[in-house]
Amino acid sequence: MSASTDEDVTRRRDRHDILAEILKTAIKGTVKTHIMYKAKLSYAQLNEYLPSLVQNGFLEDQKIKLQKRPKQIFKTTQKGIKFIKSFETMKSLWSPTDNSSGKQPFNKNS
Repeated sequence: MSASTDEDVTRRRDRHDILAEILKTAIKGTVKTHIMYKAKLSYAQLNEYLPSLVQNGFLEDQKIKLQKRPKQIFKTTQKGIKFIKSFETMKSLWSPTDNSSGKQPFNKNS
């Protein structure tokens, strides 16, 4: 495993990381359970995020019939895709381009 992957695993995700992961997972449309597992969220956490994303227009909630049974599908909207792109841009700008010193940006102890 690479060092950056180890860091990603141990780093605590903030709300924006979680929102972006949910939106990326739902780009083609998917069920709640798939979002929960892919975004590594508990059922309670997922139920905290999804209504807010739908209400604010980042996800659309669709009801479809699959094998004659109703299914609830969540799909990322254009606004959600714009959020993902903006978030990825912001993350890339925040990351130092040359981290050979091993110091984090804006470290008070530098």
